[in-house]
Formats: sequence, structure tokens, C-alpha cells
Amino acid sequence: MIASVRGRVLAVRLDSAVVEVGGVGMFVLAAPATLAGLRVGEEALLHTTLVVREDSLTLFGFADADEKEVFEIVQTASGVGPKMALAMLAVHRPDGIRAAVAADDHAALVRVPGIGKKTAQRICLELGDRLGPPAGAPAPAPVTGGGDPRKDRVVEALVGLGYPLKQAGDAVDVVLADGAADADVPGALRAALRHLSGRG
Repeated sequence: MIASVRGRVLAVRLDSAVVEVGGVGMFVLAAPATLAGLRVGEEALLHTTLVVREDSLTLFGFADADEKEVFEIVQTASGVGPKMALAMLAVHRPDGIRAAVAADDHAALVRVPGIGKKTAQRICLELGDRLGPPAGAPAPAPVTGGGDPRKDRVVEALVGLGYPLKQAGDAVDVVLADGAADADVPGALRAALRHLSGRG
């Protein structure tokens, strides 16, 4: 995996750049904001992700590690490939994407070419807390048991299974208040999973 490239910038195009590394020109796709910081003839450092396909090897470059991390995380949502992830970074800075997902701001995501309303909804639902809060935003308050010691353990298990923190907490509140009040932790977890899958 090519994690970064450093070298002299040979060319800058609308959607890509060529960086000379050890005498080899590396073709790197990047968002406009990243490319705007490059100057032909000057040295540059780009954080990179190599995307391997059956018929291609594509290198994507980023101005910093945060941009790279967001690029990789958003691709964990169904239907989001590297080209769409790069388009998201072309329209929004990393914290803009975090804010849109955290606020379920579908309108902000729909501004990205290729993202429709259903895709925006799916991105918000599937990414949940994976991106973390925007810089400067307070981190989510830890979930307290509200007097029930099972809640934290069940919520932690659900988050470990990939559910967003808020969705997990809401589901546990529901099942502990209705039907699972006498259940042990495994029983409460099963009830929460049934609720989250719509079978509760």
C-alpha cells in the first residue's frame, strides 16, 4: 500500500497531479482543494490511498491525514466508491461531511454529484458515528445507565456491531422500558437487536 508520496510536482490538472518520486511520475487523483495547494516545480507531500481493481491501480491523494481518513470511512457506506468519496471531498471539507452526517443533513449531501436523496439517507444511516464529531464540536456525551447497569454494556455491544451510538442508546431505552425489564444483558441485547431489525 502506498501511504504517501513526496516529490517534485510535474503537472497539475483539474482533477489530478503528477508527482515525481524517485524518477517515476506518480499520477494522483485529488480533490480541487488539495490540487490548489500544489505548485508545478515545487516539492509536495500527499497522503495517499491506492485503490486496486481487477483492471486498474488508482492512486488518490490528500492534503492531510484527516482528509484521507474521511475518504476511506465514507466508502464503508453501501454504494459509495472512491470516485463518489472524492466527489464528496470536492464539495465539502472533511468537517462539512462530518457535520452533514451528524445532523442528517441530506440536502448538503445531495449537493454532491451522483448522490441522490436515497443515497444521502443511506450514508447518514450507515456512517452514524464512524466519522466522529466535526473539529471543535463537543464529543458525544458518554451514555450513562440511567440507573440501569445493563444499558452501558448493551449499548457498547451494539456500537461494536456497527450501530451508531444514538441509535443504539435509543433502542436499549425502548427495550428496557418495554418487555426486557427483567432480562439479563444477553437477553436485553437480543431484544435490542430485534428492535433495530424491525422485529421488536
